[in-house]
Amino acid sequence: MGAAYDRYAHTKGTVQEVDHVIEVLGLQSGDHVLDVGCGTGRHAHELARRGIGVHGIDISQRFVEIAQSNAPDGATFERGDARMLRFHEEFDAVICLCQGAFGMMTADGEDAAVVAGMAAALRPDGRLALSAFNAYFAVKYHEDADFDAATGVSHERTEIRSESGERKIVDLWTGCYTPRELRMLLTAHGFAIDSISSVEPGSYSSGPATVESPEFLVIARVAPPSAPRHPTAP
Repeated sequence: MGAAYDRYAHTKGTVQEVDHVIEVLGLQSGDHVLDVGCGTGRHAHELARRGIGVHGIDISQRFVEIAQSNAPDGATFERGDARMLRFHEEFDAVICLCQGAFGMMTADGEDAAVVAGMAAALRPDGRLALSAFNAYFAVKYHEDADFDAATGVSHERTEIRSESGERKIVDLWTGCYTPRELRMLLTAHGFAIDSISSVEPGSYSSGPATVESPEFLVIARVAPPSAPRHPTAP
């Protein structure tokens, strides 16, 4: 999709999303943030414009090139696999928004690998903002998709367009979660959950979790040192 990705409606709420993330994570100028699944860099760019250093990771080389091409000072990018992050206590916060990486890994254990890498990347007082697709919403409203109750994965076929306007029908698989599953997964990797809110693109808030929103936004922090940070997943 390349630059055509930013034509889609769900990418138009960047400023509001960043406003909310800065508030709930307590980010300040000079902080250093890891953006996992950064896409074309829209969140990273907005954070950098506010004096927050950001390093973005995405598996798409084309997305990385687009993000680099107009990056403001303080925003850097590299191609990388979210399942194999190699950072160690380098960041004040990690963001993973709009299913940039988490939820795209539909094989057993791969989302857990993403979470483990994000936990390792955070400093001892680090914070996390993570969005995940709402399993309740998928079951209730996705009439054009097939939801596999055994795996929690939604499958749909949809039309996308390339940068040149070429149309193509593609398969999309999205891992969906309940709040309980998110709590269990993140807690198992050393996070303490502050909140799980129902959100949608361009409308982030701190309201309660419901069945009526397409996404959940998890705000978490590294658990105190007395608790194990990276227990082995069952």
